[in-house]
Amino acid sequence: MARSKKPTHLTDGAADALEQATDPHPGVPDPVPGPSTNPATNLLINEIMLRSVGRISRQTVEKMLLGRQYGKQFAKDAVENRSIVHTLAAYGVTKVATRSVPGALAVGAGLALKVLFDRSQSRRTARRKGDRTLRKQTKGDA
Repeated sequence: MARSKKPTHLTDGAADALEQATDPHPGVPDPVPGPSTNPATNLLINEIMLRSVGRISRQTVEKMLLGRQYGKQFAKDAVENRSIVHTLAAYGVTKVATRSVPGALAVGAGLALKVLFDRSQSRRTARRKGDRTLRKQTKGDA
């Protein structure tokens, strides 16, 4: 089914380009690949798999980054004991950033402002605040 309007999300353009590159008959409906005959079930299976792989890889990189400075056990505790509020806030910001170009610009500008604010603090003060936050997180109090 050919699209008659422009993509509305950043991912729409990428999905259209990928279909053009990989499908010998773009625009013609194809069955959703997967083990089930129900395309909604196949989509759910794919979503769970992709989210699981994404979470595992993200946690691995986060533990590696923190582990270099703080040690493996501290990094493990800090990454695995995040609060629900922290997790939902990160998810929400990511959702805003990936929905549109203005959202991506707003989130990028916010992150840049946070970096500038952190750099405006003395190096010692900023490091102490970050260390305190991570220590709270390792105890599950964050």
